[in-house]
Amino acid sequence: MRRLSTAIATAACAALLLTGCGDGGSESQEQATGTQNGTAASSAAPEASPSPTQPPELIGGGTELFPDRRFVALYGHPGTPGLGALGEQGPEESAQRAIELAKQYQPFSEEKVIPAFEIIATTASSEPGPDGSYSSVSSVDHLTPYIEAAEKNGVYVVLDLQPGHSDFLSQAKIYEDLLKRPNVGLALDPEWRLAPGQVHMQQIGSVTAEEINETTDWLAKLTAENNLPQKAVILHQFSMSMIQNRENIKTEHPELELILHADGHGTPDLKMETWGVLQQGLPEDIHMAWKNFYDEDTPTFTPEQTYDIEPKPWFVSYQ
Repeated sequence: MRRLSTAIATAACAALLLTGCGDGGSESQEQATGTQNGTAASSAAPEASPSPTQPPELIGGGTELFPDRRFVALYGHPGTPGLGALGEQGPEESAQRAIELAKQYQPFSEEKVIPAFEIIATTASSEPGPDGSYSSVSSVDHLTPYIEAAEKNGVYVVLDLQPGHSDFLSQAKIYEDLLKRPNVGLALDPEWRLAPGQVHMQQIGSVTAEEINETTDWLAKLTAENNLPQKAVILHQFSMSMIQNRENIKTEHPELELILHADGHGTPDLKMETWGVLQQGLPEDIHMAWKNFYDEDTPTFTPEQTYDIEPKPWFVSYQ
């Protein structure tokens, strides 16, 4: 089980419009000087037709995530180093660190390796909080500097949800405006989805396929209505009990690409065992992802070792 930091961040801190213009009609010399009987001729210029708006694209071009790109991400919460590598530096520095990580992977990939952030947007808490959810909700203003730094530097973003006694759909809707951006996806972390009576670190949470489907139905609709490119949806898992009835997860939304993130840490043998178990009975069209832990893995896999794993992970994150 990943450790829950005692430092829990709070939520208190902080169209493209394209118009087309057609060429107006030009007057002939005869129209400009008048007809033989001296009556000035006139013609009305045709109304300009708007040019179609070009749909936004993903980093690296196009509107489909795979199979033309892979991702390498920093994971964590802004300003909280104990929750992962993303929180160890500011927005711009995080972007540059993610870019350097992606460069380390590029020699071992035929596909373009895109740098990414996996930002913990709602954080599992050791205290119930005002709403009793055991989940601290970060404000949009608190996350926006990292989103903007990512957009500036060509870094993809995934917003990670740890809902406690809340639910994934309710928390995803909090970040609707951020999810309307073309290079922002979503991650669901069932370890921190508590059942009634459960408390973080005493039990491992879980989620039903039905709740996942409710969330992805909403996100697919949001993506389609806003003419956005495909979005990544990451499902974290290190134990089969974390996702109930996994075989019932919907994978047919063309607006989304589902990714199963093997979230365990430890020795290489333990990590590979988890990797193999999680693929058993996995629904088709769900891509595999891998996490490297700087502190908890013994040792941390190198980029070459990570990409030697079969199947080669489509998304790698560093915590």
